[in-house]
Amino acid sequence: MRNNLLFPLVFFFAYVTFGLPANAVETLAKQAYIIDYDTGQVLYAKNENERMPTSSMSKTLTGYIVFDALDSGKITLDQEFPVSEKAWRMQGSKMFVPLGGMVKVEDLIRGMLIQSGNDATIVLAEGVAGTEDQFVEAMNRKAQELGMKDSHFMNASGWPDPDHYSTAHDLALLGRALIHDHPTHYHYDSEIDYTYNNIKQGNRNPLLYKNIGADGIKTGHTEDAGYGLMGSAVRGDRRVVMVLNGMASMNERAQESTRMMEWALASFTN
Repeated sequence: MRNNLLFPLVFFFAYVTFGLPANAVETLAKQAYIIDYDTGQVLYAKNENERMPTSSMSKTLTGYIVFDALDSGKITLDQEFPVSEKAWRMQGSKMFVPLGGMVKVEDLIRGMLIQSGNDATIVLAEGVAGTEDQFVEAMNRKAQELGMKDSHFMNASGWPDPDHYSTAHDLALLGRALIHDHPTHYHYDSEIDYTYNNIKQGNRNPLLYKNIGADGIKTGHTEDAGYGLMGSAVRGDRRVVMVLNGMASMNERAQESTRMMEWALASFTN
């Protein structure tokens, strides 16, 4: 099943737009790419092949590899990983794992995907691969395997680095593959909030709070990248996968992602 999605449809439809009016809609996002999940049909494209910082949207690929490790039996949800000083010292968004503590894999997954914790991400990377550097090697191999031809990762969390980048096109391929290849784990991306050590944090994905059928995937933000979102929504028998990046504020991200997803779901039929 895993490889079925990555047959030539991915590479064919990824570059072809069907019946899209030239001035159908505009977005404030600097980069945008929207596709139909089932066919790969391109619904909207704007600077989709422009390299961009991926910020915490990188954690989608980290999650993919963690899910691979779960499916292969290499790790289990109840297994505990140690919190290294490197992970504990990570700045930015945090799960607030304790230095030297042991944390269950499932808690770390929620800390990474719901709370966007950089600390949880490093603990997972080290637990799965031994070191973050070794995990990043696996990320780049997986990216190539998935057809992400213009992506390169330097860390597991999306921490700013000039050599850490992707494109809206490549992230859409990643989102589509994650949903297809890991249906039993994808639910983590749709959970609204998570509490760890009595600290409750909400999912930053604004689409999840709208009544539009959204069920994931991941947001991101850094000063250089702006505000970004990988999103998925289902209406009837149709799923749309969307990537927007480079927006100016959290509010703009919420407005643009909602508007563009509504447009995509309403304007096209299979």
